[in-house]
Amino acid sequence: MIYAPERTRSSDWTIAMVVPLQGPAGLFGPSCEAMSELVARDLNDAGGILGREVRMEVVDGGGDPARVAAEVGALVDQGRIDAVTGWHISSVRHTLAPVLAGRVPYVYPALYEGGEHRPGVYCSGETPRLQIEPALRWMREHMGMRRWYVVGDDYVWPRRSAAAVHAFADEIGLDIVGQSFVSLGGRNIGRVVRHIAETECDGVCMLLVGQDAVAFNRSFARAGLQDRLIRFTPLMDENMMIASGPGALVGMFAAASYFRSKVDTNSMALLGRYVDLHGPDGPPITAVSESCYEGGQTLAQLIGRAGSPSVAAIDAALDGTAYEGPRGTVEFKGRRAHQPVHLAVANGLDFDALTTL
Repeated sequence: MIYAPERTRSSDWTIAMVVPLQGPAGLFGPSCEAMSELVARDLNDAGGILGREVRMEVVDGGGDPARVAAEVGALVDQGRIDAVTGWHISSVRHTLAPVLAGRVPYVYPALYEGGEHRPGVYCSGETPRLQIEPALRWMREHMGMRRWYVVGDDYVWPRRSAAAVHAFADEIGLDIVGQSFVSLGGRNIGRVVRHIAETECDGVCMLLVGQDAVAFNRSFARAGLQDRLIRFTPLMDENMMIASGPGALVGMFAAASYFRSKVDTNSMALLGRYVDLHGPDGPPITAVSESCYEGGQTLAQLIGRAGSPSVAAIDAALDGTAYEGPRGTVEFKGRRAHQPVHLAVANGLDFDALTTL
C-alpha cells in the first residue's frame, strides 16, 4: 500500500513502513497505517528528505520474520525503497538487520530490550533501563510494591526485559516471586492467571504484546485479581485498552514516552494534525502508532544532520543528534536515544500521568 501519487524513481524518497497487519500485534495495524500517512504529509510539508518528496510503502511486519525480511530485502534489491522504519517486534528487527546490513538506514522506533549496536540500525524507542527500572523504583518507594510476578510472550523482547527486571530487583530491593512465558498467540494464558492467583505477590509485570495482553487482561479481570493486584507494563497502547475494556484495566500502570492523553504543545499539535487528516472517526492515535511517526521524523533528522543517506555518514553524525517532537526532546548519546519517560495509571480507556520518571 503506497501513500502519495506515483512519481519517477529519481524524484521521490520511499520509506518502507514495516508494521503488523496480522498476528497478536495486528490490532496496531490500522492506527500505524493511518499515522504513516500523517508522517509523510508532515515531512513533505517541511520540504521532504534532502529535497525529495516522501512516500510510504507499508509492509506487513506481523507474519513470519523471515518472510518479512525477504520482502523488505527484495524491495531494497529492486531499488524501490530508500530507508526502513516502523513498529514491529524485536524478532523481526533481528531478522531484518542482517538483510539490510547497512545498505539503507533503518530506524527502529519501538520500545525494545536494548543492546542494539549494529551499524545502520538506529533505535529511538524506550529501553528497560530508562523505562522499566525507574517505574519499578517509583512504585516501590511510593506504593510499597516489592513482590512481583513477571509474565511475558516467549520471544526476545520479553525474555531479555525479564532478565533486566531480575537485575533491577537486586539493585532496588524487589522480590521476583514467579515468572511465566506464553507462546505468541496467547496459549496457556488462563493457566498463568491461575498460577498468579495462587502466588503471594503485590503486582504483575506484563511483557505481553497486543492481543495477548488483551486476553491476559480479560482473564485477569474474570478471576477478580484486579481488586487485589496491580499490573505494570511498558506496552499498553490505546487499541489494547479498547479491546480489553475499562473493567479489565482497573489497577493498570504503564510507562512510556508518549500517551495520547499527554498535554503539551507538541503532542497536542500531533493530535490536531491527525484529526485534521483522518477525522474524529479515524483509527485511534496510540503510543504504538506514534512510534511510526517518530520513526519517520528520526530518519529525516538523522539524514538531514548527516547531509547524506549513507549509513557511514549517519553513523559519523549520530552522537548528539537531537530534535523536538511529540515525545519531547529526543537526543542520541552514543547510539542510544534518550527521552522523557512517564508513568501513568489507567482511567477508563485512557491514561492519567502520575510522574515523569
